[in-house]
Amino acid sequence: MSATKVLKAEARERVGKGAARAVRRAKRVPAVIYGGKQAPTSISLDGNELYVLLHSGGFTTTLFDIDVGGKIEKAIPRDYQLDPVKDFLTHIDFLRITADSTITVEIPVHFINEDKSPGLKGGGVLNVVAHAIELAVRATDIPGAIEIDLSGLDIGDTIHISNVKLPAGAKPVDRSDFTVATIAAPAAEEPEPTAEAAPAAAAPAAAGGDKKPDAKKPEAKK
Repeated sequence: MSATKVLKAEARERVGKGAARAVRRAKRVPAVIYGGKQAPTSISLDGNELYVLLHSGGFTTTLFDIDVGGKIEKAIPRDYQLDPVKDFLTHIDFLRITADSTITVEIPVHFINEDKSPGLKGGGVLNVVAHAIELAVRATDIPGAIEIDLSGLDIGDTIHISNVKLPAGAKPVDRSDFTVATIAAPAAEEPEPTAEAAPAAAAPAAAGGDKKPDAKKPEAKK
């Protein structure tokens, strides 16, 4: 399960575009915590801290304890907006989490024990079809990644979602037995033309090339 992180927040009494611009001028990010059958809570967060968290990866699958004036709100990012030019956060929507909350999240796929796969050791190629899997999972049990063991897999083997060990209680949103990855044979290399083959290929063109018609001999005047 991914670790819960703490965020210090300040409550926002004023909302709207003008108030949001004032928050951003102070190098903070306006945000809202909603859901859990409670009224939305408008907050602001430190912009530099959020920039680091966003670019560290896994931001939308991280559970946060948001400290709003001493009151802890457990929440997860559901949506965010970026400035189209400067690439900094301009707003975040957090979903409030309760003990029985189930959410859908995309979890990255990690492959382990590649050195124990006969197919890969024999020159095969790991063809990854699904780099992430969307799961319905308890919000308090979100895994950091889904690990797939490649031990014993040979060329031609296919890994379906039914072969993947998922966290307890987690279910794929896609109910089909979709392919996650395959061990493919190495691509065959096309032989380069030999030195003898090159003139041979050009020979028909030389032999069957267009000939200029012989010039007509002028007839002798009588």
